[in-house]
Amino acid sequence: MAPDGQDKDGASASGALKVSASDPRCGPMSAPEDLALEAREAADFLKVMGHEGRLMMLFYLCERDHTVTELEQLIMSRQAAVSQQLARLRYEKLVTTRRDGNQIIYSLADDRVREMVATVQRVFKRS
Repeated sequence: MAPDGQDKDGASASGALKVSASDPRCGPMSAPEDLALEAREAADFLKVMGHEGRLMMLFYLCERDHTVTELEQLIMSRQAAVSQQLARLRYEKLVTTRRDGNQIIYSLADDRVREMVATVQRVFKRS
């Protein structure tokens, strides 16, 4: 046991680890009331991304904009299911739409969404 009460692994006599510096990968902490709001917004955002079909659509939309028909073919799902999931993504403001003739084209709403999708892809990439 070292003079600071910790053993060589950083555990104190009670067995708890003492943290001496913040992790540089994490940003500065907000005030508690702001942190609670940030946590709620992040949880809602992650819930929407927590559906396999919606996440696959976001992966494809990260590459480029797509029509409903293209997304149907890419994720091999029925038009009704794709439209329902796209409606949820629109409602949650993760995607936006524009019209080109009689087609609706979907794209990611902003860089925040693109960054999260890219992070998920990078973390879970198999190769």
